[in-house]
Amino acid sequence: MLTWLIETLQKYPEIAVMLTLLIGFLLGKIRIKGFTLGTVTGVLLMGIVIGGIHIQIPGAAKSIFFLLFLFCTGYSIGPQFFQGLKKDGLPIAAFSFIVCCSSLFFCWVLASILRFDTGTTAGLMSGANTCSAIIGVASNTINELDISMADKERLVNQIPVAYAVTYIFGTAGTSWFLSVIGPWFMSGSREKLIEETRKLEATLTDTNAEDDGDIKNAYDRVAFRAYLVNNELVGEEGKSVAELEAFFRRKKRVLYVLRVRREGEMMETPQDFVVRQGDIIAVGGQRSAAIASGTMLGKEVADADLLTFPVQAINVVISKNTAINRPIKLLVRQPQLHGISVRKITRAGIEIPLEANTIVQKGDVAELVGIQEELDLAVPILGFKERAGVETDIPYLAGGIALGTLVGAMSVRFGNVPVELSTSGGALLAGLFFGWLRSINPRFGYIPPASQWVLTKLGLHVFIAIVGLTASDGFLQGLKQEGLTLFLAGLVLSLLPMVVALFLSKYVFKFHPAIGLGACAGAHDESAPLLAVQDALNSKVPALGYTVAYAVANITLTTSGVIIVLLMHKG
Repeated sequence: MLTWLIETLQKYPEIAVMLTLLIGFLLGKIRIKGFTLGTVTGVLLMGIVIGGIHIQIPGAAKSIFFLLFLFCTGYSIGPQFFQGLKKDGLPIAAFSFIVCCSSLFFCWVLASILRFDTGTTAGLMSGANTCSAIIGVASNTINELDISMADKERLVNQIPVAYAVTYIFGTAGTSWFLSVIGPWFMSGSREKLIEETRKLEATLTDTNAEDDGDIKNAYDRVAFRAYLVNNELVGEEGKSVAELEAFFRRKKRVLYVLRVRREGEMMETPQDFVVRQGDIIAVGGQRSAAIASGTMLGKEVADADLLTFPVQAINVVISKNTAINRPIKLLVRQPQLHGISVRKITRAGIEIPLEANTIVQKGDVAELVGIQEELDLAVPILGFKERAGVETDIPYLAGGIALGTLVGAMSVRFGNVPVELSTSGGALLAGLFFGWLRSINPRFGYIPPASQWVLTKLGLHVFIAIVGLTASDGFLQGLKQEGLTLFLAGLVLSLLPMVVALFLSKYVFKFHPAIGLGACAGAHDESAPLLAVQDALNSKVPALGYTVAYAVANITLTTSGVIIVLLMHKG
């Protein structure tokens, strides 16, 4: 039976790839005392194990999946990347770029001192910085070097060895460092930083402004309820809808009057409609406000017909100049957003604090809840509605990758030295450009978020699976030769740039400590440290510093895969 299985996997390598993905994903998600190996490392290690039976896989298959991964990565962060190049984002973009360059420098110095070969150095750079994309671009660059095929194969096979040894501390060690040492360095103690973060949240919330309300509570959870109006609320002569809603805002309770039933008849509620005692009103907005205002509004009633209206939840991509770089409190004041509740806002897939003074940026995605007619008025002043379909614009995807790889394959000569971006670098830059292009012209180029997730995850993990399957022979030998030394080098390379990042954040750029820690996590190209910092501070504020830093780091670190190979080869 075992002989048959081995022969089958050798004959049909596609089965070996799927088996590697299956077991590797399950292995990577096993949680022991809060720690996980990670799916990328799990798939890599399982590929090395299964690859011990000598699985032969064409190199083109690996390249195709890697190009899909790089393009979709660039597509998803394109708007945030170009936003970071503008005035407001430049400090964090510059910060992230400097930190990544310091990591490249430290890697080159360490590798030179320890006399690592080119492949080991590239894997060290990849694992210590938790940037899996470096594996691919470094491999492609090594294959373009003017060396023998045997040397190319040996160096390429060393990359996953070094990556596997250094990745675990690159993730777990950095998360610990930023969440434990980071608060102490930035503020003296975690408790003090928590207090400073709460003060920043208070300025974002702007609770002293009479008409703003508590944006976080008002729009985080949405409710629709019906109340029988009493005399205390409207008086003998009644109150207009505009007067009632202004009264709610003064009480810091954001509620909208949506419909009214009077003597059995259903009525719509323009701003000048007068609500009288005995009316049944349908209100929507802040759940806690509706509950807390129950006695003030009157007796809550179960009026199913009154509350039966077409409420929708839609995602809107912020792209209009009327919304970009404006605080949420100014957006929700616009008459087109009357009756609309903002449930959450995400930036590059990361949820950011939903506070009154939080600045909305191009490419942010806002989840809106409201009646269809009112949503139709709100969307045009914010941007465009994210399509709910599942169909990917395949010509846009394939054309972007083709154009990027063609540009990447072009060589430019500096003296007698030919230099090229490489097909992988071209695909990444094409993804950035096409993602940005989609954000300013949403009529074409739609790649649903679910499709982006699948193409990114599947592209990377299939690529890593094939790397593991084909690098199995040299893995144990390489691990035996460089194991402990390599692990310690990875520890140093993971922490040194973060030390630099903390100093830059506090003394040079002078970010708020919480935002600075988020930027440090972004400059490390990894979400795990961000989650650890947010958990330590019990706040989403660090996400404000993460997204631009992450976008810049993703590009800079991926490009460093080419640079470190050329530096080591030249040395």
